[in-house]
Amino acid sequence: MQEKIFKISNLHSDEDARKLTGAMLDVWGISQAEASTQHKTVTIKFDERMSSQEDFKQAVREAGFDLISE
Repeated sequence: MQEKIFKISNLHSDEDARKLTGAMLDVWGISQAEASTQHKTVTIKFDERMSSQEDFKQAVREAGFDLISE
């Protein structure tokens, strides 16, 4: 298991955090996800054999959020 933190520019409300967390948990290989509106981040734990960073980035974009950095 690996852990990764992504900075998200437009993460403003608890509803946004729930939406982003749900989108990340839908990605195959992610076992935990937690979005923080305070830090504007999403932290994930994942199995690197099952998913890639491109999968995570795509899930963020498809959920309507903008990735600042990884």
